[in-house]
Amino acid sequence: MPTIEKLSVALPAEMAALVRMAVDRGEYSSNSEVIREALRDWTYKRDLREQGFAGLRRKWHAAVADESDGLDADEVFDRVEARYQGSAEKSVGE
Repeated sequence: MPTIEKLSVALPAEMAALVRMAVDRGEYSSNSEVIREALRDWTYKRDLREQGFAGLRRKWHAAVADESDGLDADEVFDRVEARYQGSAEKSVGE
């Protein structure tokens, strides 16, 4: 069985009411269960965010290490501008 450590948490009145309401409705068996689920969700989102950052770091390092000539910036911007100009003209004509 995992070791349980008791913590005291201060919540704004609105959040405390939401926790109590969830328990009163029978969605959770205790206030602690609500907080544990919220922390699991927070941990999951935090892990996803870290994975995203790790992927960006890998791409950044690969881009920095890439010694190829790459693309001409003016050409890229011209293509992007032409694409969005075409989209703007279509939406005005509708």
